[in-house]
Amino acid sequence: MIDLGISKLAMIGAVALIVIGPEKLPRVARTVGTLIGKAQRYVSDVKAEVSRSMEFDELKKMKDSVESAAKDVSQSMQASATDFEKTWAEATQVGSESGSDYQITLPEPVPEYQHPKKNWRLKQGATPNWFKARTGVRTKALSGAARVARYRPTKFN
Repeated sequence: MIDLGISKLAMIGAVALIVIGPEKLPRVARTVGTLIGKAQRYVSDVKAEVSRSMEFDELKKMKDSVESAAKDVSQSMQASATDFEKTWAEATQVGSESGSDYQITLPEPVPEYQHPKKNWRLKQGATPNWFKARTGVRTKALSGAARVARYRPTKFN
């Protein structure tokens, strides 16, 4: 790397002042600044693109490894399923062919869920009003305006 200190920058500025002249120096400095800014943006864009491509390659490798693991799992599941089917078939054939005391009983199927068909309005209406009054359950709903009118405090004189 180029080692630029304050003394070297001052030397470059003095030579530029002599060579270019004081009238054109601000315009040249502005142009050089914009060119350096563009170069820095270009370098940062290239770095970002390189890092994106590296991350993309890593993601591809990770995707391939996950896919291979998924294939291995699916193959092992298929193998275990076929083993289970074989053992199930053997177990069910043993009980039916031999006629021995060994009997396989399958569990009874669970009945399908049926809604109890309870009408909550009837259930609410079955409670007597005297019990509701004693326990403090409201029997009639009040609107907001009716509640304000009913519970409005009295005026003090």
